[in-house]
Amino acid sequence: MLLCACGFSATLFAHGVDDSTKQFLLANQGVSIIPYLYIGAKHMITGYDHLLFLVGVIFFLYRSKDVMVYVTLFTIGHSTTLMFGVLYDVSANAYLIDAIIGFSIIYKGFDNLGGFKRIFGFQPNTKAAVMIFGLFHGFGLATKIQEFNIPQEGLIQNLIAFNVGVELGQISALILVLLVLSFWRKHPSFLRFSTATNALLMSAGVMLVGFQLTGYFTAI
Repeated sequence: MLLCACGFSATLFAHGVDDSTKQFLLANQGVSIIPYLYIGAKHMITGYDHLLFLVGVIFFLYRSKDVMVYVTLFTIGHSTTLMFGVLYDVSANAYLIDAIIGFSIIYKGFDNLGGFKRIFGFQPNTKAAVMIFGLFHGFGLATKIQEFNIPQEGLIQNLIAFNVGVELGQISALILVLLVLSFWRKHPSFLRFSTATNALLMSAGVMLVGFQLTGYFTAI
């Protein structure tokens, strides 16, 4: 409901690409390191689905070492499928991939609430789950990039630059999130509202999944 109230357009719900970026991707020829760095960073900073998942991942991580481990696992997954998908022309329906990305947000909120232990009596491997969902996050973007038929000349260099940009954007966003969380954790309201926060995280994931599945069945 909050996302709808903010007036997000339909393109934002499926790794949307703005017109200026779209025109650049279609017209660009050869190696363009700086523009691809910028596009990658912008994608991550504006990629609310990635950020919501990462917020869920680090929400209860208090040690810097743990944050680095989980973010690295997500990065490995994200980068692997992005490069592999584009270079080897492996694609899937964008709506279905983005629905899985929405489900990853539901999963993380549910995990943070202790749902697996309470309801199912077991705890999935959280590190493996983060890396697996990272694979889907990267594959979603790879599928979108393939729609533009980017020229093969300089493709590897441009994809590496894009990946580096994504990580720079991710680091920038995480620094801000960690600062906010660190400040909030010093107040009693953090634990008091942590359940509500993760419930809202799950609600956002449910809405994203519903939106993507609606798009999928509408497009059939």
